[in-house]
Amino acid sequence: MNGTGDVVLRLLNVESAYGPIRAVRGVSLQVARAQIGTVLGANGAGKSTILKTISGIIDPRKGRIEFAGADITAQDPALIVQRGLSHVPEGREVFPLLSVRDNLMMGAYTRRDRDAVGRDLEAVYAYFPILRERAGQLAGLLSGGQQQMLSISRALMAAPQMILLDEPSLGLSPRLTREIFEIVLRINRERGTTLLVVEQNAHMALNVADYGYVLENGRIVMEDTCARLREKDDIKEFYLGMKEAGARGERRWKKKKTWR
Repeated sequence: MNGTGDVVLRLLNVESAYGPIRAVRGVSLQVARAQIGTVLGANGAGKSTILKTISGIIDPRKGRIEFAGADITAQDPALIVQRGLSHVPEGREVFPLLSVRDNLMMGAYTRRDRDAVGRDLEAVYAYFPILRERAGQLAGLLSGGQQQMLSISRALMAAPQMILLDEPSLGLSPRLTREIFEIVLRINRERGTTLLVVEQNAHMALNVADYGYVLENGRIVMEDTCARLREKDDIKEFYLGMKEAGARGERRWKKKKTWR
């Protein structure tokens, strides 16, 4: 298990289920402060369920979840947000009939430090200038990529220590995916925000994150630094698609990559 640095999030033997179906089976993982962790796996492996269990949307059947030294197992999601843990869900889930600015301010609804909220609003506009341009527009009229930017920015408006980011590349073009992950890296580096990213785009996730877990059928089957995971044959074949043609594509991608 990742033991690098001060641990901010720790799961200990967590199990979650939907009725009789066990989606997460005895998962233990941790993320160090100011690092990016990632969970990889196929559709239905239980990745999103892990994030929902951490953020209190789903109560675990067993196990313990610790955040910033406190037990947050099965706590109310609003209290978890107040503790400094924000969740960007799969599918964005913006408020479509509210303006972009009102969506952003909803992220800060528990805060009373108005001056700091104003500074954070300017900061998210700096990360995503299109949101400033569309501040008065209904969020439901934004493109998918812009809604993803809004969802991440809304989480930032809560001034979190950590963000859970669920499938940020879902439905986005390769160009928009790169833009989103560039900002994820900037948020991590410039603000020191810890992130746990669930992502099917293993190429991107393993090049952005520090430490990774591979999930199959609700269980962690492999973990290591992302640098070492990228070199494992199973990861290359099943997640990176690096048989002959895939390997050439990966080399081309690395040559173009200048922001990591």
